[in-house]
Amino acid sequence: MHDELKAEASIEPEAPASGEPTKKTQIIAIYGKGGIGKSFTLANLSYMLAQQGKRVLLIGCDPKSDTTSLLFGGRSTPTIIETSAKKKAAGEKLTIGDVCFKRDGVFAMELGGPEVGRGCGGRGIIHGFETLDKLGFQDWDFDFVLLDFLGDVVCGGFGLPIARDMCQKVIVVGSNDLQSLYVANNVCSAVDYFRKLGGNVGVAGMVINKDDHTGEAQAFAAKAGIPVLAAIPANEDIRRKSAAYEIVGRPGGPWGAMFEALAIQVAEAPPVRPHPLSQEDLLGLFKGETVGRDVVLDPASDEDMRGAPVVAKPSLEVVYEGS
Repeated sequence: MHDELKAEASIEPEAPASGEPTKKTQIIAIYGKGGIGKSFTLANLSYMLAQQGKRVLLIGCDPKSDTTSLLFGGRSTPTIIETSAKKKAAGEKLTIGDVCFKRDGVFAMELGGPEVGRGCGGRGIIHGFETLDKLGFQDWDFDFVLLDFLGDVVCGGFGLPIARDMCQKVIVVGSNDLQSLYVANNVCSAVDYFRKLGGNVGVAGMVINKDDHTGEAQAFAAKAGIPVLAAIPANEDIRRKSAAYEIVGRPGGPWGAMFEALAIQVAEAPPVRPHPLSQEDLLGLFKGETVGRDVVLDPASDEDMRGAPVVAKPSLEVVYEGS
């Protein structure tokens, strides 16, 4: 036995692979304020990537479960959390065909979330990813996995891809308004925080939606040190088609070139460590009358809070000598 172990130990291990990997999935988390146009951007981006020959998986991680609705012409898909619960109650096994659906080369699903007031959305996200792992997520073969996250909420499961290095890079969607840039700045702050702790996730850039050319979003991106990947104009044709659940990012279409360029940018943009802005710097992107930057903080008094003069009462505190 001793000789056999000695002989086994003398065998040289195989040389590690030194060439370029033959396959590497890019997992990209997209964040933005609710209603800013993440679902619109992702539906068209995923569709264009698929038309360029890429294998794409789109996962909606917003409790509203509306990420895939535009892709499927307004139809809602069964969510992973709800379907998993129903299958479990019926004693049945959840399969990928129960929750994942295809259109023109794009694979798409929704994690879902609890009913209003009946659970934590962030915990629902965590449960959803645990279910994906059971379905074989680690073994799936895609060029791109796009995750749509609500950026207004920064707790628990919503920060999972950044906190746990589940993705390589983050894209923020914003517009020329303070609230959407506030959310984008919060996401940059989260990325910067976890980079300080040794994380690897970076921001690939920003997509400006409904761009009216006032320039605040471009100024934010420049100060934060992240590139602008695309500026989608505030256009009536885009608005009407989006409201009718129509894909506008089609090759050869009027907006095809814009989404073709975005697809290339998303694929090639490196993840960078952003420089989040302070609140004052963020307000400084806008005119003073727009954001109330000239307002002076007027401290409240005890009289203000009581709505009446305060009568001084003798103190009952006991003071000991030598204390």
